[in-house]
Amino acid sequence: MIDTGYHRRRLDERLEDPEFRIEYERTRRELAQVNAVMQSLDDLRVNAGLSKADLAREIGRNDAVVRRLFTSQVNPELRTVAALAAALDDEIQIVPRRHRRATRTERVTPAGG
Repeated sequence: MIDTGYHRRRLDERLEDPEFRIEYERTRRELAQVNAVMQSLDDLRVNAGLSKADLAREIGRNDAVVRRLFTSQVNPELRTVAALAAALDDEIQIVPRRHRRATRTERVTPAGG
């Protein structure tokens, strides 16, 4: 087993820096979303009874590329994600996680008004 104690201690030290912590948390959230999308696509693939090689052929990609998308932490191109979703007879949707933020013009209120 790999001893990760040094890396954990180093991360803990770096997280004391507010700027680092903000960037670290932002990146963590982004990666979690990408991983969730890839897991959903992999679940759809399994439910469709397709192998990763079958899916790769469906979208015209090398099976090693598709295998890597599902087995490692990657940041796939949106075009690839859309192709995978289409091949699985699904689509990508953006779902709001909270109320819409005010637009720039809504945030600026006219003087006296």
